[in-house]
Amino acid sequence: MFANYLIGLREGLEASLVVCILIAYLVKTDRRDALKPVWIGIAVAVVLALGFGCALEFGSQELTFEAQEALGGSLSVIAVGLVTWMVFWMRRTARHLKAELHGKLDAALQMGTGALVATAFLAVGREGLETALFVWTSVRAAGDGTPRPLIGAALGIATAVVLGWLFYRGALRINLAKFFTWTGGMLVVVAAGVLAYGFHDLQEARWVPGLSNKAFDISDTIDPSSWYGTLLKGVFNFQPDPTVLQVTVWLLYLVPTLALFLAPVGFASGKGKVKGPDEQGTRPSKAPQA
Repeated sequence: MFANYLIGLREGLEASLVVCILIAYLVKTDRRDALKPVWIGIAVAVVLALGFGCALEFGSQELTFEAQEALGGSLSVIAVGLVTWMVFWMRRTARHLKAELHGKLDAALQMGTGALVATAFLAVGREGLETALFVWTSVRAAGDGTPRPLIGAALGIATAVVLGWLFYRGALRINLAKFFTWTGGMLVVVAAGVLAYGFHDLQEARWVPGLSNKAFDISDTIDPSSWYGTLLKGVFNFQPDPTVLQVTVWLLYLVPTLALFLAPVGFASGKGKVKGPDEQGTRPSKAPQA
């Protein structure tokens, strides 16, 4: 549940910051007439993300077992790739996000309503699709049949929405550099578990060999059904009897990726604190009414 809360919080906060910047810019430039198209684009992006998640869940139920495992494993690999790119991209470009969005919004204002809808849709839609895909793969990896992963993701998104609103109102001060560094690092750890389980799915689909070649088996020591076993499974996708390939993939991804991500470059220097949508790209000079 915590892993999915982290996913919802991280992705949701990125989307919330984007929305804050767009809305604050339109209000400050006296273009309130453009707010409706922006909200339409945001709503369409949210509906698309929900529809994508439903399509993954219900569409996969019609497949054979091996096809389900092949689909789940393949999408897990894709999801990890997208999330990895996302955390590095945010770390590198977040300080310049305001200027980039303002430039796109200025161009969209000149082109008309359709361009405004498209700008808001594209700005929010990417995070929504990434969230739907990664949460779906995480729920599959958890495999406990409970709604806790979905509840965790929903709580994370709800928290992100509240934080975004507080940023917009100028009521919250937070060091976004440190926030995205720490949550990004934790998300890399979660992604390593999802990637390892994805390869396990591919092994069960017989796309990759080595399913019976276990690296170790500590099921007698760590009961998967115990509270701590469930906790390890939910947060790290821990498996007491992983294959050699799973352990190898986990190590080959986690060690270099985490080392590169935590290297003190660019955005990781952690300059300045943020109050809202215009300071460091997220705070208006005064709290406008949208």
